[in-house]
Amino acid sequence: MTDIRVLVVEDEPLLAEAHAAYTERVRGFVVVGVAHTARAAMAALRADHGGGVDLVLLDFRLPDLHGLDVCRALRAAGSSVDVLAVTSARDLAVVRTAVSLGVTHYLLKPFTFAAFRDKLERYADYRAQALADGEVAAQHEVDQMFATLRGTAGHSLPKGLDAQTLDRVRAALTDGTRAAAGLSATEVSALTGISRVTARRYLEYLVTVDRAARTPRYGTPGRPEVEYRPR
Repeated sequence: MTDIRVLVVEDEPLLAEAHAAYTERVRGFVVVGVAHTARAAMAALRADHGGGVDLVLLDFRLPDLHGLDVCRALRAAGSSVDVLAVTSARDLAVVRTAVSLGVTHYLLKPFTFAAFRDKLERYADYRAQALADGEVAAQHEVDQMFATLRGTAGHSLPKGLDAQTLDRVRAALTDGTRAAAGLSATEVSALTGISRVTARRYLEYLVTVDRAARTPRYGTPGRPEVEYRPR
């Protein structure tokens, strides 16, 4: 599957740089442009009729136009590009309007990388289902698509787990130089500074939510060790 191409729209240069860096850390996503104004964003999307952008990370409080007006302009122009609102706007009227304009996700600033990644990964899962050939066979398949997109976010972790530690464990597990080989709980413990027991709890959680796979590691004396790889 090809990478999901992202346009970052954020008026604060440092935040724009951070959001682009966050995006590049999520497997399957690539940043194809950064815009600091609504005008620049619309120009980037018009340049190739939006064909080079799959997802827009859109700040709503732009200096020249509100993000909702950008969404209206996109829809009026017939654009079906997906939009993830990345904003500090907490007004419920803004949220309702965003939903009515087809905004895929709404992420409030400030946020952790874990929360950001959760939104992107859910979007990627949804997109893979939505772009599949054929048609849905039954209601449950439609329900599954919506559940994938709108499901529980990272802040609703099981009791005893926290997003920051989960972020560290996932970062260790998805590091490009180690992901292919797989990591044991002991190795994740050494990389993150948490105990082996705690590392195993987080790794097993990632397995249960289908973000990691567990396999036995052979070639060592005694019982085979369990190793984990990112999905």
